[in-house]
Amino acid sequence: MTHSNASALTIFNTYKTQSYESKTIELRSPILHIGSEVSQLNPFEYVQVGTTIYLPNPEALAQALLKQGGRFLQDYMATIENQDSIASLIQVAFGDTWQEKLKQLSDVRPLWTQEEGQRISMLRPMIRNGMGQLYIPGSSIKGAIRTAIANCFLSRIPPTEGISAIESELRKRLSQGGLGNKQQQKFVDNPLFMDNWFGDYSLQHQGKEYNPKSIQNTDILRAVKVSDTSPLVKHTRKNKRGKKVGFNSPVVAEVIVSSHFPDWLAKYKAPLYVEMVRNVRTEFTITLDQEMLSWFRHRQGIEIPFSTIDDLLQICQEFAQQQWDKQVEYWQNLRNNRHREKSLNFDLVWDNFYAKPDCPYTLRLGWGSGLFGTTINHVFAPDVQQQIRDTCGIAAPNFEAPKSRRTVVNSQGDIRYVPGWVNLKVRG
Repeated sequence: MTHSNASALTIFNTYKTQSYESKTIELRSPILHIGSEVSQLNPFEYVQVGTTIYLPNPEALAQALLKQGGRFLQDYMATIENQDSIASLIQVAFGDTWQEKLKQLSDVRPLWTQEEGQRISMLRPMIRNGMGQLYIPGSSIKGAIRTAIANCFLSRIPPTEGISAIESELRKRLSQGGLGNKQQQKFVDNPLFMDNWFGDYSLQHQGKEYNPKSIQNTDILRAVKVSDTSPLVKHTRKNKRGKKVGFNSPVVAEVIVSSHFPDWLAKYKAPLYVEMVRNVRTEFTITLDQEMLSWFRHRQGIEIPFSTIDDLLQICQEFAQQQWDKQVEYWQNLRNNRHREKSLNFDLVWDNFYAKPDCPYTLRLGWGSGLFGTTINHVFAPDVQQQIRDTCGIAAPNFEAPKSRRTVVNSQGDIRYVPGWVNLKVRG
């Protein structure tokens, strides 16, 4: 290493020591699912045998079929082209040992079900990293943090400049058809408030002021880096009583999509089968460049609501509590019911989650977090919430938004879990 390179590295390391705050965050969750680009698997991508789901490695399966000789590989390619099930092909190719061979070639997931002969027709996979391991992308965590910060900004701005002004503009756009296409719906929040709160800054550094034209260069979250989590690798640990407890257990679970009738009796809408991870324990890193953050000056004088990582976690907790309050209100009113031959008993959801008035979680991530977890929609008037839902999602006129909820059935057949709630704790 040359002297100039060594000096530059020394300067950079000094800057990091003096300017960066970095903390390892432990993430825990009862159960969650982070979706991938693929919304559901094709029939040739999984095999169900009783209450076990096999997810074959395509390359390994192709090599194994090629080794068997004959037309098995060509038949496999034809099955993929026709989008058919590969179960019968595997049985013929590997004979009496087909199930053992399938296990060797696959990720194996237990199917949580108590129904004899239950067959799944659609399976939603969870996201994987480049090594094929389940994980939570840092972008998913940072996106949820961004929404929490937006909610915090809103709470600190006078209503005439914040919620009232945004709601008034939304009403105008909705009445004029200004959210008529997906592009408009996806980016409507940018001109309304996100560009202002996160990007309307000048940069002041070493006595000079800079005014970049691109909002990307003035986004305050440039100062925040969130890593991907460690892979969600299944393992066991002994608890304080010496009992082994499983963590990061991958399962295929039945997810109940439900709403309610006008009298608040539960209404069964549909079942979904989803690859999820139970009893999540993982970690990731948040790094805050405090020196860079100090450069930002909002052009309208709005104060940045965080300066430390602890501030960010507190902002997330406050947003989680607001979401929690909305969910408590919903589940307090809901009444158990039997509808379309399905027993909708949500007592365990209430007992294990929403019976507690204080939210025990820090954030809600991923699939199932819904309209309240991914937007600031909860602060708007009910009629605006409904119009947004009817315009941007599935219309349900004269029904509160969000209309439906997702809950997870456990291995005993009870509706037991709510997906996506996570605890974030600085690792000591």
